[in-house]
Amino acid sequence: MIKLMIICALVLLMCITSTKILYRFGVPILLIFMVFGMLFGSDGLVGIYFNDYQLASKVSTIALIFIMFYGGFGTNWSMAKPVAVQSVFMSTLGVVFTAILTGLFCFFVFKTTLLEGLLIGSIVGSTDAASVFAILRSQRLNLRGSIASMLELESGSNDPCAYMLTVIILGLMAGGGYGNIIPMILKQVIVGVIVSVVLAKLSIYLLRHAKFEIEGFYPIFVTAIAVLAYSLSEYFLGNGYLSVYITGIIIGNAKIPHKKSIFQFFDGISWIMQIMLFFLLGLLAFPSKIPSVMIKGISISIFMIFVARPVAIFSILYWFKTPIKEEIFISWVGIRGAASIVFAIFAETYGVAINNDIFHIIFFIALFSVAVQGTVIPRLAKKLDLIDNDESVLKTFNDYKEDKSTKLIEFTVDEHNIIANKTIMDANIPEDILVVMIKRNGDVFVPNGSTEILPGDILVLSGNKLKHFNEYKEDKSTTLTEVSVEEKSGLINKSIKDADIPDDVLIVMIKRKGEVLVPNGNTIINPGDILVITSNNMEEIEDLITV
Repeated sequence: MIKLMIICALVLLMCITSTKILYRFGVPILLIFMVFGMLFGSDGLVGIYFNDYQLASKVSTIALIFIMFYGGFGTNWSMAKPVAVQSVFMSTLGVVFTAILTGLFCFFVFKTTLLEGLLIGSIVGSTDAASVFAILRSQRLNLRGSIASMLELESGSNDPCAYMLTVIILGLMAGGGYGNIIPMILKQVIVGVIVSVVLAKLSIYLLRHAKFEIEGFYPIFVTAIAVLAYSLSEYFLGNGYLSVYITGIIIGNAKIPHKKSIFQFFDGISWIMQIMLFFLLGLLAFPSKIPSVMIKGISISIFMIFVARPVAIFSILYWFKTPIKEEIFISWVGIRGAASIVFAIFAETYGVAINNDIFHIIFFIALFSVAVQGTVIPRLAKKLDLIDNDESVLKTFNDYKEDKSTKLIEFTVDEHNIIANKTIMDANIPEDILVVMIKRNGDVFVPNGSTEILPGDILVLSGNKLKHFNEYKEDKSTTLTEVSVEEKSGLINKSIKDADIPDDVLIVMIKRKGEVLVPNGNTIINPGDILVITSNNMEEIEDLITV
């Protein structure tokens, strides 16, 4: 047991530290984890013999639950909503087109049975969400328009479809009838959606109203919900992966307390699961068997990259008048990864006769895809002029917060100052300078144009011409956080004085339809307002947006 613990700790440390070095050379992070698994495996340097497909299947299922939940939890729906229709078509019809074309390729070129060819096509039909998310985040790939959101939503939601196709084909190979296909699809989708919606809505209600005494219980509660979403759906013969992904989207885009700490928790858990999953899949593979499947693997990979995936993407995005450059890029980002290998393990343990070494074929395809496509993605984006450095790709994820470090100065008004005993509107203060707050006799308040400036007041100023005030008391760097007010927020149509806002959360200004307003207690908060707020306790800012 002690030796196993030492090995696990060393593997984690090696995987993490190696990324620091190899990442500089453009090597995809997840590929590193997989290669380490191969090095530790039976044909590798360490020589750990592992060929337990049943155990690997169970561990992989648990890992995928967390990876897919976090994929949904981290997807910013407000950014993804404009391209949701395209993404859903790509994650359903796109997977079906890719699976059929790849299956026919295997049938005609490698003389597999039609069902076995379609099985291979179904297993590799989806793109790998973990790989896509990792590349977009780690490379800070700031793509134009809604490309990033489209890729994230597609890659996060197409695994359930590929899983469903895999189950259908395996059922047919086991002797099942074709008449059961439609009822099975409907049941998987309906049950998966119902379970996810009910659980997510119930969870949001409990998170908002059940005040846990220990903050650490919040991520544990959400963890239990993620596991329950998968297991309940599977128990009632629904699609567990679809359920857990939708649950993640709904909870992740809701206003819940302690959201930041929950994000951080699942980010860490997701990475642990990805390291474990890719390492385990590498450990399960036998590199000595790779040469025997290399020709098939390369052929299928090239066919998918240059024929199957482009045909599927072009035939769908053409109807949405998507620019050809974007179609080319999206078709390239069809990375096959861990999910495909997990579905291959599922096929190996299903109990049907398979003539080809399907696990190592799929393993090689995933390895080839991550290595080739994953490495080229940043360069291809630049070549197609799809980079927009004025935007941040991190905005497409829910954990993005646009924090701005703004220089504020404190200016003490003495009795001889020309602005003393004048209102702000009469004090002849330059237009580019904003009096964001006034400190008076230990109190802090947000002024308006009619507020009179008294001797002894400390004005907190922000602007581009602060040199006009050269007798300020202290120079401070203060973090201002922008919070977007959505239509479902409890702050809507309430005045600032009537809204349930913590005492030490200060609304410095409001951005509304391109204008900047300095609010007072009577200012009504409207949908779409961007509140610029400051607080000594950032947790209270999270609580503010969940009111």
